[in-house]
Amino acid sequence: MLSNFEIGIDLGTANILVYSKNKGIAVNEPSVVAIDTETKKVVAFGTEAKEMIGKTPEKIIAIRPLKEGVIADYDLTTELLKHIMRKASKSVGFAVRKPNVVICTPSGSTSVERRAIHDAVRNAGAKKIQLIEEPVAAAIGAGMPVDEPVANVVVDIGGGNTEVAIISFGGVVSCHSIKIGGDRLDEEIIQHVRKEYNVLIGERTAENVKMEIGYALVDHEELSMEVRGRDLVTGLPKTVTLSSYEIRDALKESLSHILEAIRATLEDCPAELSGDIVDRGVILTGGCALMKGMEEWLSKEIVVPVQLAENPLESVAIGTGQALKYMHKIPALVK
Repeated sequence: MLSNFEIGIDLGTANILVYSKNKGIAVNEPSVVAIDTETKKVVAFGTEAKEMIGKTPEKIIAIRPLKEGVIADYDLTTELLKHIMRKASKSVGFAVRKPNVVICTPSGSTSVERRAIHDAVRNAGAKKIQLIEEPVAAAIGAGMPVDEPVANVVVDIGGGNTEVAIISFGGVVSCHSIKIGGDRLDEEIIQHVRKEYNVLIGERTAENVKMEIGYALVDHEELSMEVRGRDLVTGLPKTVTLSSYEIRDALKESLSHILEAIRATLEDCPAELSGDIVDRGVILTGGCALMKGMEEWLSKEIVVPVQLAENPLESVAIGTGQALKYMHKIPALVK
């Protein structure tokens, strides 16, 4: 079980979450760092840094040091983790200075990528580090009985990637990971507005469009939203009205890739576990699982029940924190 000085970390492309047994989610910050390009010093982390995206003077840039689920900038990731762990220590009140950490890694990550995550957490001040695969953590956090010999299917649609896994008795039976997540959907929206309206919008605007009028590939009552951007012809600010129908169509290709990954994973499932999937269905976790119509669309396409986890945004973080209680039953669960 977790003690006061043991924490679970969801090192996400979009957000970093820290879980402790006593406090629950102790920290939830965007994975963004703002640095001064002249002095190379970090000027802001997390929420404060995210507010700066697209709004800073030339010498200050806001960077996401994690891309598609893995570390893209090692030094900045270490600095971000130091900040996050300092904030967690104030919130949780570590009994010792250096906490023991359980942290998730993408199931498709290489040994080099896993080592980078391990080293970054150690350099950020962790004492003992244990790695757990992201879909297993998501399944634990969603309340699935991963320690039983039954099929648990989890679809974790995060910021940088989508992980689809069938888990039975603490291990991954079948898994597919693709580099498509919330960031890719935001980019699709930016490109659509640029192509159709000759207007450039920012990342945060695209994210708001996705959350407000973004739909999976289902019929729905049309919604509309006004967005402001820069006219690429005149260079002046311009307002355009977007429809949920056109956004749905713009996201069609990326969503289809996610569906293909789910189907490929289910096709790899052993026959003995297939019956469990029909009975138990699929659990959705991750921020993009909250997109309107996602449950309905996937359920219709794969013809098995699909339901949203109770806390889709927090499932992976909760799972990392709760993973240790399964270690005595399934020693191979935590790496």
